[in-house]
Amino acid sequence: MNTLEFAMQMEEDGRAYYEKLAEETTLPGLETIFRNLAEDEQKHYEIFKRLLAGSGAEMQDSTALAGAQNIFHQLPKTPNLSGLEQNIAAYRYAMQLEAKSFRLYEDAAAKEEDAAARSLLLKIAAEEHKHFIILENICLFLEAPDQHPSWAESSGLADIRGYNGS
Repeated sequence: MNTLEFAMQMEEDGRAYYEKLAEETTLPGLETIFRNLAEDEQKHYEIFKRLLAGSGAEMQDSTALAGAQNIFHQLPKTPNLSGLEQNIAAYRYAMQLEAKSFRLYEDAAAKEEDAAARSLLLKIAAEEHKHFIILENICLFLEAPDQHPSWAESSGLADIRGYNGS
């Protein structure tokens, strides 16, 4: 299996996982976030599919991070979190998958000779990093729902290269 086929499988698995998380959550805002993440994973899958077929691929920037920030600001300060605390392990697992994806695409970009493909891989890696940040903030929210997440991308908390899942 080559890198593009492996990436397609990762994106397909990610989409299915986010759809499952969307179905299992009881907070409508989190459901929306997970559905947006699933859409992004499907978009990435389609890009890798076009690259594998040898056709050019372009990609629009994801709006998942901005959308998630807006959703977090709309969530109640003291939501009913019964049962959601159990899902933190599932969300942390998704963080690990996003970290793995980010590293894979960054490594693939470093080895890619075609400048356009390299640029696209780095763009997808950046989106996977944004997904990681979203998931990190979901975990922070569930651990302290009365505080708004500080959005790790601006606070420097989420250096994905050093993320070890703890």
